[in-house]
Amino acid sequence: MIYFDNAATSWPKPAAVTEAMAHFMTEVGANPGRSAHRLSIEAGRIIYETRDALARLFNVDDPLRIVFGSNATEALNLALRGILRPGDHVVTSSMEHNSVMRPLRAMEEGGVVEIAVVLCSSEGFLDPRDLEVAIRPNTRMIALNHASNVVGSFLPVAEAGAIARNHDLLLLVDAAQTAGAHPLDMKEMQIDLLAFTGHKALFGPQGTGGLCIGERVGVGDIQPLKQGGTGSRSEREEQPRFLPDMCESGTPNTVGLAGLGAGVRFVLEQGVEEIRIHEVELTDRLIAGLLDTPGVTLYGGHDAEMQTATVSINVERLAPSEVAPMLDERYGIMSRVGLHCAPAAHRTMGTFPVGTVRFGLSFFNTVEEVDAVLTAVREIATAKSSEDSGGDPE
Repeated sequence: MIYFDNAATSWPKPAAVTEAMAHFMTEVGANPGRSAHRLSIEAGRIIYETRDALARLFNVDDPLRIVFGSNATEALNLALRGILRPGDHVVTSSMEHNSVMRPLRAMEEGGVVEIAVVLCSSEGFLDPRDLEVAIRPNTRMIALNHASNVVGSFLPVAEAGAIARNHDLLLLVDAAQTAGAHPLDMKEMQIDLLAFTGHKALFGPQGTGGLCIGERVGVGDIQPLKQGGTGSRSEREEQPRFLPDMCESGTPNTVGLAGLGAGVRFVLEQGVEEIRIHEVELTDRLIAGLLDTPGVTLYGGHDAEMQTATVSINVERLAPSEVAPMLDERYGIMSRVGLHCAPAAHRTMGTFPVGTVRFGLSFFNTVEEVDAVLTAVREIATAKSSEDSGGDPE
């Protein structure tokens, strides 16, 4: 089996992730921050160490400004619904995932905010000058993904950060596709809000993620998505007004965060730069092979240095929904097919409504696996071409 669906969820995970989760379930198991006994204290320590590892990865001075949630979607909702106010204007791009677009559209339909969607190129790239043109007097935020989940193309986040600072705006970055796979420095890139998920390139389990909140965002600027027990200020019936407790009501997913912490430490030990080098090598090989395959359309910029290890294709005269089962059933290759929860991106690329077949590579994939996928795609494309011309596909 060849797993090329890492843009959806990374697999396999480092052994340390499973070990950390098993250790919590068998040796700790307590509720963090709710009791004074040793197991509760240990559970709290595990969560703090995960915050600290993420702070080192993203260059965040105060780990307590990292708020945990169930995924990047929840983090993005917190950033959008928790910060934007009636009358605000938001600038975003046409390559966004529905985790950004759906909250914004709902707020737009409710009359809360106005939205400007800046058109990207069909390869998925964005001219930062177009962001600046879209800014209005009531613009409050620029919201962008760091890289497309469809074709992997990078958006100019650092340039957007400079533009945001020049206009006294907030920059929200959806780093679901890049956290752990590409260097991210909140200070250097001037990012105010960074949403991340744990289950992709951070190698954590599903159900983990969070929002890094920069120093320019005050506690008073945020309204939590939910209120409830935090283990702090229990004598008060009002929600605590300090981070991270203000935005972390209810018992946390401690076993998941134990696994996430192990995944982040694995990334730090390997080095993001080394992970990136390996993924660029694999992506470059895959792109070159696909470009050399008749009957295959490759989307994006065709440059491994300008994208993540995510590649989208279509095979002539075959729907994506036909190609993916062939890859799975005949060759044991796992891919993702369809619109990838990003209809705006597919409209931009010209692949709406059928979508694409998407390959998502990871640090754990190999050159041999890339070559096996290229062989499979060539055979599928050749067989279809021969069939359509009335020849023998064998």
